[in-house]
Amino acid sequence: MHPSPDRPRNRLAAETSPYLLQHAANPVDWYPWSQEALARAAREDKPILLSIGYSACHWCHVMAHESFEHEPTAALMNALFVNIKVDREERPDIDRIYQIAQQVLTQRGGGWPLTMFLSPEDQMPFFGGTYFPREARYGMPSFTDLLQRVAAYYRDRRAEIHAQNGRLAAVFADLAPAAPAPETRLGREPIARARAMLEADFDAQFGGFTGAPKFPHPGYIERLLRHWSASQLGATPDLQALYMATLTLTRMAEGGLYDHVGGGFARYSVDAWWMIPHFEKMLYDNGPLLALYAEAAVATGDALYRDAANGTADWVLAEMQSPSGGFYSSLDADSEGEEGRYYVWDRPEVEALVTAEEYAVLAPRFGLDRGANFEQRHWHLHAYRSVADVAAAAGLEVPVAQARLASALAKLAGARAQRVRPGRDDKILVAWNGLMIRGLAIAARALERPELAVAATRAVDFLKSQMWRDGRLFATHKDGRSHLAAYLDDYVFLAEALLELLATRWRSSDLEFAVALADAALAHFADPAGGFWFTADDAEALIHRSKSFADEALPAGNGVAARLYGRLGYLLGEPRYLAAAEATLRAAWSALDRYPPAHASLLDALEEQLEPTEIVVLRGPEAVIAGWHRELSRLYAPRRLLLAIPESAADLPAALATKPAAPDGLAYLCKGTVCEAPLSSLPALVHRLRDGIGAS
Repeated sequence: MHPSPDRPRNRLAAETSPYLLQHAANPVDWYPWSQEALARAAREDKPILLSIGYSACHWCHVMAHESFEHEPTAALMNALFVNIKVDREERPDIDRIYQIAQQVLTQRGGGWPLTMFLSPEDQMPFFGGTYFPREARYGMPSFTDLLQRVAAYYRDRRAEIHAQNGRLAAVFADLAPAAPAPETRLGREPIARARAMLEADFDAQFGGFTGAPKFPHPGYIERLLRHWSASQLGATPDLQALYMATLTLTRMAEGGLYDHVGGGFARYSVDAWWMIPHFEKMLYDNGPLLALYAEAAVATGDALYRDAANGTADWVLAEMQSPSGGFYSSLDADSEGEEGRYYVWDRPEVEALVTAEEYAVLAPRFGLDRGANFEQRHWHLHAYRSVADVAAAAGLEVPVAQARLASALAKLAGARAQRVRPGRDDKILVAWNGLMIRGLAIAARALERPELAVAATRAVDFLKSQMWRDGRLFATHKDGRSHLAAYLDDYVFLAEALLELLATRWRSSDLEFAVALADAALAHFADPAGGFWFTADDAEALIHRSKSFADEALPAGNGVAARLYGRLGYLLGEPRYLAAAEATLRAAWSALDRYPPAHASLLDALEEQLEPTEIVVLRGPEAVIAGWHRELSRLYAPRRLLLAIPESAADLPAALATKPAAPDGLAYLCKGTVCEAPLSSLPALVHRLRDGIGAS
């Protein structure tokens, strides 16, 4: 969307959000969410039109072009409403509330753009929906007709609106989870039921766990890998769990969800075959998927997973890291006004770019020898045949076919780089950066690429210097300005990322930062009844303060918190953290027990509550323990925290300072509150870990 630069700019021109700035030249008299806007609505007794979206959202752009840039529609909006525009990525607290309200009012799923109409005195929504066209179509009324009908309804039906608002307020009140019963006992039943329910929903042909549209759900896949890993200690390893995880990983990495030319994953597939994606690329998807593919490469040795992880990491470093170190938020689905235009191909164009020998393997591998798969006119690369099959059909050795494919894809990348690029949302969000820092830290170990840890460290240093003030975080940063109070996800995602980065390379200041974040979250977000609120105790008061336990597009902040406090509590011997982890699981128990798969992050924390994480601390000269660390990192051990702390490390907390270094290296093995005698050789350490810490 490219509004005219000559048009007068509205109040959004003073904002930092790229999404809000996209609307700064609209003829709509937009406000950002602010007390100024709310006060005007109350003073003039005008209903509020709340529009929520984000910069990479295709239908947000469509509605903006059709309605918000259209002078007559804008004039009607200005006459009838106080208009507020919100970036859902900067204000997930507002978005979460009104998505719930929209689903309650319409009995339909939510989404973006979200269009809600609010009473001015209390901001309670009385009508809403998502995308509305300017002209009546798709079975929906025209937006202009809707505006007039809603304004008339507000004017003439106040009593009905007031009664409905009361009912909706009661719904919000009921959303707060009930306090856990004193006799609640944490057990493994939800873990086993989640495993069975995932199998029931599994697509045995194409992988994944739903029909179209099909989302990656990295939490589901990680849960299955962890389940398989835990089962290996028993008599019958759960190979079906491994199969479900690996088939899904394979289909996603070979499908069009993965960008075979430039690396990284799109948001979701519009079909059940992982063929055609919704082309936007989000940082919050690629962080967890990077971690997942890197860990799967270690667990299985599959080169496809290693390649997908490497390609995703390369894309992130090339396109998503700012010069100052923080990571940008997303790439748009559209370019030149068309979704996917940057990513899709015409067959003659490809034939002109590569040699005949390269095309002979590229075409059957990625479907260029078939009919067009994108809007009947273009091809989006989706692996139809394996490299081995393509090589055999061409009479080539597999390495030769692989080399030709790599050469062809590099040529396509060079040509694609000359196209008009999709827009990039260059704001920096702490929570999303936390997910990517964690992914890079895990990938640095698994792929043996130390430069990924360097990139993650640069991001940490940026966040700490620019977005951490007086013991509190800001949520967002752009153009030198950090603002908006951070949310639970910001604190716990970043703290967990720091713990993973410490497991990749040691820096005492990062442990201090993680502890400060954990303490701040306990002080400002913890509910005495258990679990954590999404917003802080001193945040802006909205119509509902949410506390959610279910994973959505991002893992649940409460799930990450429970895992973080459990690991940090055992590492540092801190009872407060262990109590917070257990209290969160108890508070979540009714939701967790009702539908376990929707709470994958909490299931991971529950597993580590019932069977505490193995903590392995290596102490000695850096050159010695680095070799031990490298060897142990080649093992898939999702319930192990491995830390290599060189003898030169200073400012260690007491729980670590009491584990001294030795010239030839020492390994301290702990599980829960029990630590064993240190081991002084790598073979002895590997043998003990194979037997299991704490095993007799």
